[in-house]
Amino acid sequence: MEPTLSMAPPAKVARLQDEKVSPWVCAPSVKASRTGKNNSMQTILKPIIDNMKPGSQRGDEKDPISLATADASLTHIPPCPKAMEAIVRACLRKPHTTLYTHSFGTLEARRAIASYHSIPGYSSASPEDVIVTNGCSAALDLALSSILDPGTSLLVPNPGFPLYEEIAESHGATSIKYKLDPNNGWECDLNHLEAIMNTASRNGIRAMVVNNPSSHGAVFSKSHLCKLLDFAFKHKLLIISDEVYGEITFGSHQFHPLANVAAELGQRVPIVVTSGLSKQFLVPGWRLGWAVFHDNKWGSLREIREGAQRLSKLQHGVSHLMQSAIPSLLSPTTPGLSSWKKHLSTTLEKQAEVICSFLESCPGLEILCPPQGSMYAIVHLNFYRYSFGDEITNDVDFCQKLVQEENIFVLPGSSFGVPGTFRLAFSAKESTLEEAGTRISRFCNRYAKDKMNDGNNCKQS
Repeated sequence: MEPTLSMAPPAKVARLQDEKVSPWVCAPSVKASRTGKNNSMQTILKPIIDNMKPGSQRGDEKDPISLATADASLTHIPPCPKAMEAIVRACLRKPHTTLYTHSFGTLEARRAIASYHSIPGYSSASPEDVIVTNGCSAALDLALSSILDPGTSLLVPNPGFPLYEEIAESHGATSIKYKLDPNNGWECDLNHLEAIMNTASRNGIRAMVVNNPSSHGAVFSKSHLCKLLDFAFKHKLLIISDEVYGEITFGSHQFHPLANVAAELGQRVPIVVTSGLSKQFLVPGWRLGWAVFHDNKWGSLREIREGAQRLSKLQHGVSHLMQSAIPSLLSPTTPGLSSWKKHLSTTLEKQAEVICSFLESCPGLEILCPPQGSMYAIVHLNFYRYSFGDEITNDVDFCQKLVQEENIFVLPGSSFGVPGTFRLAFSAKESTLEEAGTRISRFCNRYAKDKMNDGNNCKQS
């Protein structure tokens, strides 16, 4: 007699048995749960973005124009040719760039970055003070990760870059916003900073973020940076200096690297500089940034720098090939580089003038601080003097209605901490900015009514 074989239950029976098992949830980490959970920007922007449609789907056939971000509209300006040449040379002549490199970055790249962020006789960063990262955002994350703990606090500018707050939140830290003054070139409000430091929670503040040139068009004077350094020294605050826009400045406005100013004043304040190639050389997709640790004369930054170096090892380094472009791009002797950078700033300045000339003549709009650099401007909505009707009572209403009627997308100020404003990028080509300016002007003239002139919608001089 043959032995009886043990047969598994039919698949259908097995599935029915599985359905009786209680479901379970795979719990995310605390850090993952904290990160981006309170992202008010995405909440505000989603219904606005959802209203954007191709011109073919609109009765008026107006094609969409997005002035919300700079990177997407820079296609008319080619990236720095010296960057391309450096990569081609590396591919043809440096086969070792296909290999892994140190987690801090290649020695050649770090030497170039250290030299670029130094002043002979004052500031002298070394390659050991530099960590190459996957873009400036990763440099910010690395720097803040080496500083923040749950329950600590970080001073961030308002308006500023929302990523500062998101990184702090992911570490269980709190962001404390300090005001920037639009009536004074968007400079840091030192009185507000002092008021913050006089509160009971000041002991938990680990650092202060300074963004210059800023993501809203401001460029700080050297005298203002000196005042910020005095403030930081008084309260023993480390400064994270986000300088990703670097030398993109207009007219008489000049970029002063904060660490260099600190060195000239006697190296009293430790500075961590974050920057990268993306904005200044128009290669955002290369994701190449760095953090430079400029210590003070007491060595206050040593343990934080060493901690950041340990954290960098978790990422196993940045593209060796991309790093090969850094030495020539940061060298003042590279032929043609200076003229290309000047051309970029001049082009952006002219584009800023084009769009601002339209907006300044629009009823209900004010530009309290015309762009001094970078690629953005903040525009105020003068609700005190002008009425935009019952449907537009705040900046979110304005931006949503502007998309619906003119298919123009700008960022409402409420999404980055400055209600009653909107931010736009002026990086698009002039013809696009002229079209956008015409539509915004038409929109404002349609809705804005001067409360002080019996409803006349002509802007007063």
